[in-house]
Amino acid sequence: MDFGFALALAGVAASVLLGGIGSAWGVAIAGEAAGGVLTEDPEKFGRLLVMVALPGTQGFYGFLGGFYIMMKIGLLTGAAPISTMAGLQLLFAALPVGMTGLVSGIYQGKASAAGIHLIAKRPEEMGKAIIIPAMVETYAVIGLLATILMVSGIIL
Repeated sequence: MDFGFALALAGVAASVLLGGIGSAWGVAIAGEAAGGVLTEDPEKFGRLLVMVALPGTQGFYGFLGGFYIMMKIGLLTGAAPISTMAGLQLLFAALPVGMTGLVSGIYQGKASAAGIHLIAKRPEEMGKAIIIPAMVETYAVIGLLATILMVSGIIL
């Protein structure tokens, strides 16, 4: 394979890794908060599970961005040679979903932890507790859309 193909694969890796790291970190933050609440009130497990899972979506977005690039370069169906410039473009196109996934995953975990503390004291406010971290996710979705639009516009 050529250098352009390697650059495109670096884009796939960046998209998947950064989104996955953000999700893992965010879920861990929320999970720590949930663990503390559950020591006092195990009956809240179902409600808190939703809050812990919220930051996990960035990993999926990163995977989708990486998969979209894989489909573009024909990785799964027989890759054709890719110019260095096209590979570099694909690498840069992967950055919006990867970087927004990393940062928003961490901060969504923090917002979810705050929601978990809200649910601990006022379980009837679960809707509000979900909306706040869901607002953080908006930026991960925008990152995914930017990556999809950029990859779609790249000519191999």
